[in-house]
Order: sequence, then C-alpha cells, then structure tokens
Amino acid sequence: MIERITPEQAQQLIGTGAVDVVDVRDLPEWMSGHIPAARHVSLTRLRTGVKALLPRDNVIFVCAAGNRSNMAAQLAIAAGLTKVYNLDGGTKAWKKAGFELVRPAQNQQRAS
Repeated sequence: MIERITPEQAQQLIGTGAVDVVDVRDLPEWMSGHIPAARHVSLTRLRTGVKALLPRDNVIFVCAAGNRSNMAAQLAIAAGLTKVYNLDGGTKAWKKAGFELVRPAQNQQRAS
C-alpha cells in the first residue's frame, strides 16, 4: 500500500535517516531545486529498472505535485516493495510548507 504523506511527515521521516528519498522529476526540474536528502531517478529511468534502482523498502517518492511520484510508488509496489510513501503535493507543497529546496550546485558548495 502507498502511504500519502504531508511535507511535515516527510521531513520527520527524513530526519530519522531511515528513508530513501527519490525525486522522479525530469532533470531540468531536479536542477531547479529538490529536497536536500533526495536523489534523482527520473520516472522514465525508474520504469527501466525498478529493482536495481530501489534496493530497499522505506522509499519516499517526490515529484512536482504528486502525480508522477504516485506512478513511481505504484511501480515500486509492483516490484515487491512494501513500505512506500508518496509526498502529497510534491515539491510545491514542500516549498509552501516553508521547507528548503536546494540546487545541485548548492550541494557541491556545501561539500567543499
């Protein structure tokens, strides 16, 4: 079953370090800003290798508004994952809730 979660619930889960946050938007969307803990796996790419790209349960799927991430969550369930979350409202809701979106260049600056 796919559990729809709010940005606040997602942030709480991310804070535990026990979830894999997967952003399924296209690359230009990813580059414009993403949730800090997320990794990018476009929905197109996910469709070609779900099992290899999602090695474990506890995955939060994210897109711009929640539609593509719901499709990704359905793919994960079909591949055998059982603990799957969909961020309701996507990055738009995340930002509206007052949470930070980062750009890949910001990640590189923080790492150096």
